[in-house]
Amino acid sequence: VMADRGVDMSALPKEVRDHLAELDLELSEGDITQKGYEKKRTKLLAPFFIPPPGTNPNPPPPPPPPPEPTSDPPAGRTSAVQAALAKHKEEKMALPMPTKRRSTYVPSPVETRTPPDSSSGSDDDGSLRRRSSAGPPPSPDCWINRSVQGSSTSSSASSTLSHGEGRPLPQGLPPPAQTNSHTQTTAPHPPSQAGLQENNGPPPEGSGGAPPTLTRGPRVDLTKAVVRGMSRVQSRSSMMETADGVPVNSRVSTKIQQLLNTLKRPKRPELSEFFTDDSEEIVEVPLPDPNTPKPEGRQIIPVKGEPLGVVSNWPPALQAALARWGSTQAKSPALTALDITGKPLYTLTYGKLWSRSVKLAYTLLNKLGPKNEQILKPGDRVALVYPNSDPGMFWVAFYGCLLAEVIPVPIEVPLSRKDAGSSQVGFLLGSCGVGLALTSEICLKGLPKTPTGEILSFKGWPRLKWVVTDSKYLTKPSKDWTPHVPTANTEPAYIEYKASKEGTVMGVAVSKVAMLTHCQALTQACNYCEGETMVNVLDFKKDIGLWHGVLTAVMNRIHTISVPYAVMKACPLSWVQRVHVNKARVALVKCRDLHWAMMAHRDQKDTSLASLRMLIVADGANPWSVSSCDAFLNVFQPNGLKAEVICPCATSPEAMTVAIRRPGVPGTPLPARAILSMGGLSHGVIRVNTEDKNSALTVQDVGHVMPGALMCIVKADGPPLLCKTDEIGEIVINSRAGGTMYYGLPGVTKNTFEVIPVNSSGAPIGEIPFVRSGLLGFVGPGSLIFVVGKNEGLLNVSGRRHNADDLVATALAVEPVKTVYRGRISVFSVTVFYDERIVIVAEQRPDASEEDSFQWMSRVLQAIDSIHQVGLYCLALVPANTLPKTPLGGIHVSDAKQFFLEGNLHPCNILMCPHTCVTNLPKPRQKQPVGVGPASIMVGNLVAGKRIAQASGRDLGMIEDQDLIRKLCMWPTMMHLYLSEALQWRAQTDPDHVLYVLLNAKGVAVCTATCLQLHKRAEKIAAALMEKGSINTGDNVVLLYPPGIDLIASFYGCLYAGCVPVNVRPPHPQNLGATLPTVRMIIDVSKAACILTTQNLTRILRSKEASASVNIKTWPTIIDTDDLPRRRLPQIYKPPTAEMIAYLDFSVSTTGMLTGVKISHVAVSALCRSIKLQCELYSSRQIAICLDPYCGLGFVLWCLASVYSGHQSILIPPFELETCLSLWLSTLSQYRIRDTFCSYSVMELCTKGLGTQTELLKARGVNLSCVRSCVVVAEERPRLVLTHSFSKLFKDLGLSPRAVSTAFGSRVNLAVCMQGTTGPDPSTVYVDLKSLRHDRVRLVERGAPQSLPLMESGKILPGVRVIIVNPETRGPLGDSHLGEIWINSPHNASGYFTIYGEESLQADHFNTKLSFGDPTTLWARTGYLGFVKRTELLDAAGDRHDALFVVGSLDETLELRGLRYHPTDMETSVSRAHRSIAESAVFTWTNLLVVVAELGGSEQDALDLVPLITNVVLEEHHLIVGVVVIVDPGVIPINSRGEKQRMHLRDSFLADQLDPIYVAYNM
Repeated sequence: VMADRGVDMSALPKEVRDHLAELDLELSEGDITQKGYEKKRTKLLAPFFIPPPGTNPNPPPPPPPPPEPTSDPPAGRTSAVQAALAKHKEEKMALPMPTKRRSTYVPSPVETRTPPDSSSGSDDDGSLRRRSSAGPPPSPDCWINRSVQGSSTSSSASSTLSHGEGRPLPQGLPPPAQTNSHTQTTAPHPPSQAGLQENNGPPPEGSGGAPPTLTRGPRVDLTKAVVRGMSRVQSRSSMMETADGVPVNSRVSTKIQQLLNTLKRPKRPELSEFFTDDSEEIVEVPLPDPNTPKPEGRQIIPVKGEPLGVVSNWPPALQAALARWGSTQAKSPALTALDITGKPLYTLTYGKLWSRSVKLAYTLLNKLGPKNEQILKPGDRVALVYPNSDPGMFWVAFYGCLLAEVIPVPIEVPLSRKDAGSSQVGFLLGSCGVGLALTSEICLKGLPKTPTGEILSFKGWPRLKWVVTDSKYLTKPSKDWTPHVPTANTEPAYIEYKASKEGTVMGVAVSKVAMLTHCQALTQACNYCEGETMVNVLDFKKDIGLWHGVLTAVMNRIHTISVPYAVMKACPLSWVQRVHVNKARVALVKCRDLHWAMMAHRDQKDTSLASLRMLIVADGANPWSVSSCDAFLNVFQPNGLKAEVICPCATSPEAMTVAIRRPGVPGTPLPARAILSMGGLSHGVIRVNTEDKNSALTVQDVGHVMPGALMCIVKADGPPLLCKTDEIGEIVINSRAGGTMYYGLPGVTKNTFEVIPVNSSGAPIGEIPFVRSGLLGFVGPGSLIFVVGKNEGLLNVSGRRHNADDLVATALAVEPVKTVYRGRISVFSVTVFYDERIVIVAEQRPDASEEDSFQWMSRVLQAIDSIHQVGLYCLALVPANTLPKTPLGGIHVSDAKQFFLEGNLHPCNILMCPHTCVTNLPKPRQKQPVGVGPASIMVGNLVAGKRIAQASGRDLGMIEDQDLIRKLCMWPTMMHLYLSEALQWRAQTDPDHVLYVLLNAKGVAVCTATCLQLHKRAEKIAAALMEKGSINTGDNVVLLYPPGIDLIASFYGCLYAGCVPVNVRPPHPQNLGATLPTVRMIIDVSKAACILTTQNLTRILRSKEASASVNIKTWPTIIDTDDLPRRRLPQIYKPPTAEMIAYLDFSVSTTGMLTGVKISHVAVSALCRSIKLQCELYSSRQIAICLDPYCGLGFVLWCLASVYSGHQSILIPPFELETCLSLWLSTLSQYRIRDTFCSYSVMELCTKGLGTQTELLKARGVNLSCVRSCVVVAEERPRLVLTHSFSKLFKDLGLSPRAVSTAFGSRVNLAVCMQGTTGPDPSTVYVDLKSLRHDRVRLVERGAPQSLPLMESGKILPGVRVIIVNPETRGPLGDSHLGEIWINSPHNASGYFTIYGEESLQADHFNTKLSFGDPTTLWARTGYLGFVKRTELLDAAGDRHDALFVVGSLDETLELRGLRYHPTDMETSVSRAHRSIAESAVFTWTNLLVVVAELGGSEQDALDLVPLITNVVLEEHHLIVGVVVIVDPGVIPINSRGEKQRMHLRDSFLADQLDPIYVAYNM
């Protein structure tokens, strides 16, 4: 009984006590917050409070209300947990707290937010408490119970590290405003804060400032240096920077540093290093620990129960007993039901029960069909659907079915289509062949209906006919009809449902003789007498509630008082009051009911429990039952409760009652408890706990075996081998009183109901079959049975077994009051990476603060680590009342697990600890030193016995075909060296031939250019350059144009004037801050003498907005080409040699590097000639280009190829697709284009945007059957999934599956491969991902596990030679070996113009020689990994075709655990993990793998992604993710080629500019 300091509770007036009891109930129901509760309670008690001298006049809050389905943790466990936590506290490890964005999803009181911590927060004040700002630090023993002050909901703008100090807001400052999902109002900084200040500037670039939508912001090419300039974190103090220019004390890096410190701790199990680095790398089982305890006892001898006595007047069948009482004791009460307030509602006498059951039996057999046809035959199965509050109707239905000899299958009332496990109930009904359901009128009205009034067909259920069994619908049988009551036989009497660990619901069939024998055995064991009274709080549809409260009760003419669950929730003491009022002799309860009664028990002096001779505890086999029973006895002993009446029992649906403690004789000593070592239990052996009292488990016995039964203990898995006496195993029972089979499932039945135990030599111990009970236990002294867990709650982790209930008990002992809602905690395991991993999910109280929750989670980790010596994989908190419930309020574990694996749990807090619990990873690879060894000796064209991996396109110089010569209208021999001359020649010979057509979003040609027009415009531009720009020959000139014909004219204008054009993407007018600095940088790096651009862009360059991000006063001369002079060019420049530079090609790589390469006139003409030959381009051809024309092959196709080959190019600017998605495809159809070029971003736009509209396009007449080749221009590994999806989607529009192919280029050579018109189709191979990580290629069959499909990147262009080289030894490699792709070709670039920030980058990228083999040829290094494979296909010349496969860029690869990973492989896995992941990117930071995922769904899915992402990367890539960042769609920066800019993303993350929805730091 709780007494508050200063208030004498017993002296309070009755109404105040009642008010307090109501308040307690409200709090336990979750109807009032803890704060509200304390406020109201203080108000109520204030008048009666006498403060002792010198005390604080505010009383502390009372102890909390009870948790719901479980109970108080065992008393021993609480102290053990506290001791374990205290031990951890000394280690002072700080766990980084996850970062969560404030949003509508996580409401939290505004005033609890603290300013952001800088990394100056001291690291030494224990990870698990925050000192309040006033007063001395608390004493160690009270830290567990402290309510945390200054706690904070960490947001992206203001997060509180768990080791920082919570400071209250300084006086006189306004409280911070609530932030919305993007703009952040940071709390004002107290003066003591270190100098890290965030300005409240515009939203970060990724967010675009608008509410998140699925569209990405403008595609931006950002370089590293730009990121530096954009950092939002300005520092007042001198700040140390990391190498990447990211402030070290940015919040993210502090947390990562914290995480690294945590991970540096040695893990407890010293793992033997058992991995060998072979290509298979399958995880092996660790070597057994020599110190593992082994069972040492002798083999167990089967235990026999006392013989089942024979009583002369026992009935031949249970129905016969009912018939007897119905006629001889008709007035005797059988059942009393209670209403919702706990008052008796009605009493059913034995006479009424008999007559109604007979009426129902008659109706079932004779009155259901039309014209009284018999629908039901004896032996048919019938579902019983009755609510828990209506036992009377259920009793009548159950006995009515027995009398009609049909088999009742009681199930729960379905409340909605989404009921936990409802489809599994459908499986049960299906396997039992149920077609008819009995229910009451009220229940039928409450069932969910369709709009037409039909009862919903529930998911997975068979079609049911519903029959209402209320008395008024039953027919009285004719005088001569009596039910047939045969002697009990082995046919099924009823079917009880049972859910397995996986959630499958099966029906255990109980035969008529087993039902009768079980009642007899229970009568004997419990000593039931005729006419006793029993209170039943349990579910009467199954298990003990049914066996004692419905069946045995009727056999012994007992009066049962049924207390429904709803009454227990409203009035937890109702069952105790019923025992008192009715002087009941027996009560059937669960620990939960004991617990609730204790909590509601104030001072019920007048309640007497002296009449009880048996208090049967149904879940007495649970680990926490001991403490519940003890505590209950403690509280109610003054009320007459005797210690010997508490009778725990052990039951299972298959074996029915396994053991029950017999009611004791007053005064005899109670049976001893077993105090076992948890460590021993986890190895399956019984050891009395001696060394560490923290990890002890106290268990009580569940009495002796049932009368007439035989019991053994066998190994729980594998063959049923008899255990030794000191070994834990599964209890198996042989008895006439048990289930006979899983109805309709003969396969599963055999392994459970027909087990014959074998001895150590493997010989069966006898003929008789035993039934597996699913309970794990042992036989103690005096043949007492002890149960330590259930098979289905077993978690097998790294060869040790843990019991889910034990873990729940430990978690409950971690003072869950402030955090866990009603003690609702669920524990299960999931299999990830070859082992089971433990997951704990708990419901969080609505008023729990982030800080409290996080502290609770970190403590649970430590407690379980100390007590059970096992690591948790994941700990999640979900909002109150969201875990799937079983009908009586427990947690539906298998559904909770399913939700977790599908990503449907929607946690509000999550902590993953893969680093601590995944201990079976392969050993990191040790790289061998490389040297050119004897194995590399070359013989002719072989390396180490393999053909050298080299391939080449056909010869550039030879044109054998005479017709082709005429077609190409052979030019003067030297002219094609210079494009400027080619244009002049075309303007003379074919002036009106249209070279270019530019389309707008409507598909209308807004601009065209003939050869002559282009030539004239180029001349004007050249004249303007001479006049306005006063340009010298060889000066660099920047071209700044939107995609169009002006860009092309300016390019040739520069060539005519003798300057070098530098093509630059114009800044985005809506996003100048991000895009203009890149423009500025290229202008500065290229030392441009002037800028050619349009009037519009000139205005932007000089605008006020531009001045915010760059210095606009220092632009070079800007020439507006919209306004050109009428002057003629005196002469057109001709370069003295073709080796001179034609233009500079600048590009930002995906790693954020800005590189400019020099392209000579020779290279330009060789490249154009190569493309002309490969694609068969000549003046009568038309091609469509939908690409960005700013660098690489895109620029060549847009500006150069048409002038060289004379074909007509239809230009479609990709940004026009944003307004009209179908523009590109309808252009192909309208102009009947045979060859088209696009980028991945264009293809992705069409796939995602038009995927559902193919019918609509077809109706508009779009037909793609004309397309012969559609080439994706890229500098990356072909995206097979995207190209396949595109081909598949638009097959209906006539697109040939062979049309889509890819091209490949790099910085050193803009075009290495392109499919072209002739030659074999691109081939696809499957390589083993594991070998790729070891830099090897192992080809496997399609569909092999861990295989990666790779598509050839198109045919190698004419004039190009490719060789695969080991990047370290620089020696050539053999066929199908992975190495760097080196190129020799006349169109290689001449060298880097400069590489910004990395001037030292080797010039040897362009002219490198092999270390052996062919020492003379000069090669260019592409920086890409790939391999060459000789295929079975033949090329145009009839030789076998060599295919080049690009794997990925060396710069982008991640080196982790000594292996090489390609980010795109991980991203593919991550994007598959959950439907809400729109896009993902990975990068590393200080050896931690960071995964950023864009959330396409609702924000409540955000935390579901964390475990799924961690799982998939661990399963498929054998890596542990360090940090998971969930962001809005469009945050991952993607450049114009559709490539992710991972380094830019990394820098933004470290500079804390992503505004993430959630950041999880995996421990």
